[in-house]
Amino acid sequence: MRRADRLFRITQELRSDRWLTARTLADLLEVSERTIYRDIQDLSLSGIPIIAETGLGYRLMEGFRLPPLMFDEEELEALLLGVRMVGVWSEPILAKAAERAVARIEAVLPERLLPELARTAILVPPYGPEETVSDALHLLRQAVRNQRKVKFHYQRADGEKSVRTVRPLGLAYWGRTWTLVAWCELRDAFRHFRLDRMSSPVESGACFEQEVGRTLDDFIAMVTQAKESIGE
Repeated sequence: MRRADRLFRITQELRSDRWLTARTLADLLEVSERTIYRDIQDLSLSGIPIIAETGLGYRLMEGFRLPPLMFDEEELEALLLGVRMVGVWSEPILAKAAERAVARIEAVLPERLLPELARTAILVPPYGPEETVSDALHLLRQAVRNQRKVKFHYQRADGEKSVRTVRPLGLAYWGRTWTLVAWCELRDAFRHFRLDRMSSPVESGACFEQEVGRTLDDFIAMVTQAKESIGE
């Protein structure tokens, strides 16, 4: 967690009506108590009115409010829809990040818009990925970000099996099905793989650099050109 994010989270937690000890905050944010003491001091020096009470802990001075976010109803509904999609259709770590995002929005939302957090009429069906797909999604998401090659067993729709080592470039969700876009070293070409047909994915330990002709942008340009050619 970035320090700026941690300071915001501390301020948000201290908005509650209960006292919070340094130990409680340290456990919530997975840092040391010494880090919490330092952060509390820095927040106080920056003008955040934090009250400290021996034996009780910390809380914000009554009446202190963070500046409100200026969303209209449609903007808020769009944000919540996206957060709910992430929460249901992705994997646990992103789902928890989505929950934290909603909590941040709620913390600085004008009171007149708070009822909108629970009143959107756009529903997200609770059909998330299977556990094995969710685990693969987490690994592949990290591999895409860190540009690390991945190795896995794959079974095509016709039953043919193979072992692939790929450069993961991007992930796409097609409605209950996640797909990995990658540069496949076996085929020496772009390929896309369904995560539910993938097994035993692991990082191979090798990194890769972005190369002209083998990037996600190149893949998208190739697909776009193919569609335009069909349209002609």
